[in-house]
Amino acid sequence: MTEKGNPMPTLSDQTIEDIASICHAANREYCHTHGDDSQPTWLNAPDWQRSSAIAGVRFALANPDAPDSAQHEAWMRDKLAAGWRYGDVKRPEAKEHPSLVSFDRLPPHQQRKDALFRAIVKALTAG
Repeated sequence: MTEKGNPMPTLSDQTIEDIASICHAANREYCHTHGDDSQPTWLNAPDWQRSSAIAGVRFALANPDAPDSAQHEAWMRDKLAAGWRYGDVKRPEAKEHPSLVSFDRLPPHQQRKDALFRAIVKALTAG
């Protein structure tokens, strides 16, 4: 449901977290199809990973017409602000991530993760 004049649905924190958990599960399965089995389930995900997904949902809701690249750039800004840096391999304990590059430098299958995330948010909040 949206408020008059506001395109962003008014959702509870719990609903936003539920959407984030669905996005996380889809991302986990998508990564699996590309040989990445490093993603834990939502219940086993560390707080930073859950918070990142929740922030992603909030961004998608607040910016429904933004391109997929904006979703990635918002994620990247949050990661950099939290002390993460680029690394050839994802190493959470060292706060290194290979996707900390501009959207246009991501491989296509990584770019599609942002499209998938945004599509799920839109599908679950439509109508």
